[in-house]
Amino acid sequence: MVLDGRPAPLRQEARPRPASGLPPHDVSAEEAVIAALLLDDDSYARVLPIVRQEDFFREQNGWVYEACLAVAERGEVLTIPTVAHELDRMGRLDAAGGEPYLVELAGKYFTAVGVEAHARIVARDSLYRQLISAAGQIAQLAYQGGPDVKHVLSQAETLLLGLRTAEAAGDFKRLRDLLDEFLEAPAEDEDGELVQSVRTGFMDLDQMLGGGYKRGDLVILAARTGVGKTSLMLNFARNAAVGQHGTVALFSLEMGGEQLAMRMLSAESGVEMARLRLGRHTEAEEARVMRSHGLLAGASLFIDDSAVLTVPEIRAKCRRLQTDHGLDLVIIDYLQLLHGAGRADTRANEISHISRALKEMARELNVPVIAAAQLSRAVENRTPHIPMLSDLRESGSIEQDADIVMFIYREDIYLKPQEWQDQHPDQPGGAHPTGLAQIILAKHRNGPTGTVTVRFVDKTASFQDLLLRPEPGWDGAGGY
Repeated sequence: MVLDGRPAPLRQEARPRPASGLPPHDVSAEEAVIAALLLDDDSYARVLPIVRQEDFFREQNGWVYEACLAVAERGEVLTIPTVAHELDRMGRLDAAGGEPYLVELAGKYFTAVGVEAHARIVARDSLYRQLISAAGQIAQLAYQGGPDVKHVLSQAETLLLGLRTAEAAGDFKRLRDLLDEFLEAPAEDEDGELVQSVRTGFMDLDQMLGGGYKRGDLVILAARTGVGKTSLMLNFARNAAVGQHGTVALFSLEMGGEQLAMRMLSAESGVEMARLRLGRHTEAEEARVMRSHGLLAGASLFIDDSAVLTVPEIRAKCRRLQTDHGLDLVIIDYLQLLHGAGRADTRANEISHISRALKEMARELNVPVIAAAQLSRAVENRTPHIPMLSDLRESGSIEQDADIVMFIYREDIYLKPQEWQDQHPDQPGGAHPTGLAQIILAKHRNGPTGTVTVRFVDKTASFQDLLLRPEPGWDGAGGY
């Protein structure tokens, strides 16, 4: 059909809607759940992990369910009189239909059989209603528009991720099922691709961690300013993306993406950054730079250098990256520069909320999340200057939420050779620890703690194993 020389707009297909025009709900299932609670003492334990008070569509049923929970939590038996008494105490007995309504439900549904199935119907319909609400909020965001489309997308994704998190809430899993999943899970491929663990790239540290970082872990890497947090995190990112062909998301709130890329190229090629910028390197170094450029350029390493970020924004960006490219590791530099998603009365409480949100994100995305953190000045005011867990700045719940807490300690920063000799008279002529760094595993939820010594190469600001493992193509003389 053509109108005024223009094709008529396509007719949109009618969308199915409930005959009543109401959002998804099942009052019969709601009533069956309440009746089961009144009829069978075992129903409470079966229903509680599945359905919440706000999941009920009919308000009076939600009130009755809330009263049932209150009675059960006090250890009292759920009966019609006890629930009616609780409703009366709440001032809602008449509004809920009084005791006759409870009698009617118990008589109408005279069995508790199928209570879990009924509870799942109530929870599922509630999720659909939440989805409808979220869709309306997203539509409103789109209508409002504005110049910052990334912020609008982030808000929309946060709304949807909140629904996924609620849906993912689970119940007990039998040990046998978990063991079967473990045995059926594929082992790490021979070519080094990531499956279950993300290796750090340092032999002794990987051994102490039982093969590397585990998916779902929150790892805190803490040190004083200038010790090398960013450099070590770039080492971790490089190993996962290049050495294991994984996909890495790196969020840098302190340093620009171009500067990070230059530091990685310097570390990979062994050519100082100052010489890279000026182009003053030999032909042999030029060959190494070009090879390193090709190696890094082929890596699935994505850098976001936004100066202001919240955890919901990071989670939304990671979810999008995971959908498009997969995701194996998230690195954040650094934790204290993140902004809280809501208001907090103190900065310590805000950091606590952030660390908890990072742990939840690691579990939700099923990837290790490594976050750098600053140490307090307390470490500078004692000798030796070895970091401790109490040195975590604005710690809040950082130590509690983290699965792994690591510190970087470099003794050569604090002591000159003569000072070191004066403090070690028992080692005449001993070697000053120039270029040596200790990675201190101060907390390890699922394994041992300890200290690993690695090499720090100052000219390229990179860390290496004390015993270097040459990669294919390395000629052993500093070139390829």
